[in-house]
Amino acid sequence: MSPAAPAYRRLSVEERRRQLLEAALSLYARRVPEDVSLDDVAEAAGVSRPLVYRYFPGGKQQLYEAALRSAADELRHCFDEPHEGPLLPRLARALDRYLTFVGRHDAGFSALLQGGSVVETSRTTAIVDGVRRAAAEHLYSHLDVAEPGPRLRMTVRMWITAVEAASLIWLDEEKQPPADELRDWLVDQFVAVLAVTAARDAQTAELVRGALAAET
Repeated sequence: MSPAAPAYRRLSVEERRRQLLEAALSLYARRVPEDVSLDDVAEAAGVSRPLVYRYFPGGKQQLYEAALRSAADELRHCFDEPHEGPLLPRLARALDRYLTFVGRHDAGFSALLQGGSVVETSRTTAIVDGVRRAAAEHLYSHLDVAEPGPRLRMTVRMWITAVEAASLIWLDEEKQPPADELRDWLVDQFVAVLAVTAARDAQTAELVRGALAAET
């Protein structure tokens, strides 16, 4: 006797929505968003085009923004790190998760950060900026700084920008150097930019003498 076919399981609304978003993100990982059609998403998810429209009646733009929010939520979780142990290993673990995300989403990540996409709007820009703000807030928290001054805020935001730029170059260079080397280099850069700012800012100087002194 031939084996029985697996029983069909009807997906809940949330499960189906998650399936469609995952299919879209998998396509954005290989192609820029404007090159991904609803037919492509339907085929990747193994469903009909009308079903995709049922969940995303706003069409391609609504699906892209929903997928972007889903990716942004995942990126925010990259920075979820317990406030335990030395600071720099905590930062390294967060960067490991971040670079894993970048490596998994390739072209979609590049299109997201480089801009210029025909599907880019003020809403999509706000989603990306929200991830940057969340990353900065996590860093302030791990530095035990409740009210960062302007020089420290600028330093942290500049470093986040440098991480994004390095990630894009890393993808262009076919993920070379290896992710662990890139991670260590980015951690070293964080320490270096804090040290430079410390020469001009009392708040950052106190951080370098305190939180970072034992680790550098």
